Amino acid sequence: MKCIHTIHIRKPIRTAVAVFALAAVPAGAVAVPTYAAPTTTTTAAAGCATGWGSLPEASTWQGPGQLTNVRTGRHPCFDRIVFDVKGKPSWYRVNYVPNVYTVGEGKLIPLRGGAKLQIVLLAPSYDDDGRPTYKPADYDELTNVSGYRTFRQVVSAGSFEGETVIGVGVRARLPFRVFTLTGSGTGRIVVDVAHTW
Repeated sequence: MKCIHTIHIRKPIRTAVAVFALAAVPAGAVAVPTYAAPTTTTTAAAGCATGWGSLPEASTWQGPGQLTNVRTGRHPCFDRIVFDVKGKPSWYRVNYVPNVYTVGEGKLIPLRGGAKLQIVLLAPSYDDDGRPTYKPADYDELTNVSGYRTFRQVVSAGSFEGETVIGVGVRARLPFRVFTLTGSGTGRIVVDVAHTW
């Protein structure tokens, strides 16, 4: 396997993830597990975010793969971002940070919101020959999150030396969870951020 040190600086990165036992969903939509409708918004947030926290989360294994898409979706008690990975879900690290910087350059990326969530994926947005596998139209707005209760902005910080970094502007430092899903030739890394504590 060739060792590629391609830098894809600030190129669009979009990925959506959601797979449990899900029925077909329209293109661009993010599927969500089925659960009973809550009676109030507060109940929904408290119920679905049970056991979630705001401390760093990371996987304990590494798998080969390339980022192919980034998607987001709104749900009753959380906002979701999904990263599609060609191959198996790869290693990840998700944590709140004071600021998000571009990879390779170290330039500050302004992010809307009261808190900043940094997502590092061991999944480059290019293949072994340096060809892009994910090329967003706008690196500063990977998905349109206007109208979301928790997300304020999703940006690409770049892809370098096998890692891709995504910054998510969040309304406040709210609890989140991370999990992976596997499918036919595609893995998914899912990050859900609750609307409230």
